[in-house]
Amino acid sequence: MLLGRGIVALTESILVLRALGLGDLLTGVPTLRSLRRAHPEARLVLAAPGGLRAVVDMVDAVDELLPTDGLGALDWQGAPPSLAVNLHGRGPQSIRDLLAQRPGEVLTHRHPEVGEQPGLHWRADVHEVDRWCRLLDFAGIEARRDDLGLPAPPVSSPRPQAIVVHPGAAYPARRWPPERYAEVARALRTDGHRVVVTGSPAERALAARVAAEAGLPDSAVLAGRTGLDELAALVAEAALVICGDTGVGHLATAFGTPSVLLFGPTPPKLWGPPPAAPQHVALWVGDVGDPHADHPDPGLLMLLPGRVLAAVDGLLREQEIHG
Repeated sequence: MLLGRGIVALTESILVLRALGLGDLLTGVPTLRSLRRAHPEARLVLAAPGGLRAVVDMVDAVDELLPTDGLGALDWQGAPPSLAVNLHGRGPQSIRDLLAQRPGEVLTHRHPEVGEQPGLHWRADVHEVDRWCRLLDFAGIEARRDDLGLPAPPVSSPRPQAIVVHPGAAYPARRWPPERYAEVARALRTDGHRVVVTGSPAERALAARVAAEAGLPDSAVLAGRTGLDELAALVAEAALVICGDTGVGHLATAFGTPSVLLFGPTPPKLWGPPPAAPQHVALWVGDVGDPHADHPDPGLLMLLPGRVLAAVDGLLREQEIHG
């Protein structure tokens, strides 16, 4: 094995590529922390989008964020890193992006188009957290797969103890219909719960529609009104989170906030919360589809508001009993 503690212990810098979204960052936290534990003296630099800085700063394994908005954008300055770790994908472009930085060693999955670069065989049937921990196992580095938690955000929640409804998702395939989110939010409002609707600036209209159909005031629409640090604080101090397979769901996992997560077309066994964490309920009907499709997944549409509300009610009752 080329990559072992003896070589990397002398490293001046470790470059880790994961130039993806919020959920991708959070599923990589156990791997980042395991790298830090294995090489405490190294300077660990994470190449990821600059917009994630507020959460990257909470990951107590990263020394520096190198703003990198996707593949082809990696620009390492200074002496080549002693080790480059590919947490972005299987390649080939991510591998080539790292090789272009002239690192001393590369830890990656292998790809036939970059045949000269050895690596781990890619498996499609493993959870995203486990995928990257397996890569460290391949290099002889012990990985702790359960190390997903984040410390409390440095800012306060704008609406502590609210129920957070997050209707957006990166692709239409993972977006439950807004009228169904509205039905859930309306029932919760009627029961006396404080409900807020979150989203990115681009999802402002979607959040406003959900709020209006739920009978919520405009002040309940926080989409586009919070930075990532405030969104993290909102989730950390929420009573409960309701969303699809999104970064906000991974924030709920990171902070231990109860959540009801609507999965489809990707099964929760690949991207969901830890099965042993009872405060997270992942709903899924069993259908697998294209996560990048331009229409809601048929399996996701089989989830009805009544089932979501039943899961919410169960979690809220548990909080009353044990809170």
